[in-house]
Amino acid sequence: MATVLLVIHLFVTLALIAVVLLQRSEGGGLGIGSSQGMGSFMTGRGTANLLTRTTAILGTAFFVLSLTLALIGRGTGVSGSILDAPPPAATAPAAPAAPAAPSVPTN
Repeated sequence: MATVLLVIHLFVTLALIAVVLLQRSEGGGLGIGSSQGMGSFMTGRGTANLLTRTTAILGTAFFVLSLTLALIGRGTGVSGSILDAPPPAATAPAAPAAPAAPSVPTN
């Protein structure tokens, strides 16, 4: 469930970024100049209303999905800290090995 919501959240985020980047800073519609470049698709004012409404819907979806994912992931974490765990038992260093007997015969 959380994975599906996370994928939807990613798509909403990318769409929100795209819609915000399409807008002009003064609110005139698509950021590619005037509406004449768009042909007769929509007027400048209609494009601005569409982008504003789309931004509001995507922003609300982003907010709701963020809260939902936070609530779902709230209880899945490991409680406690690594500092609360007891330290590992100390082990004695290994004893050095006995020296090997010479294998070369002496005359």
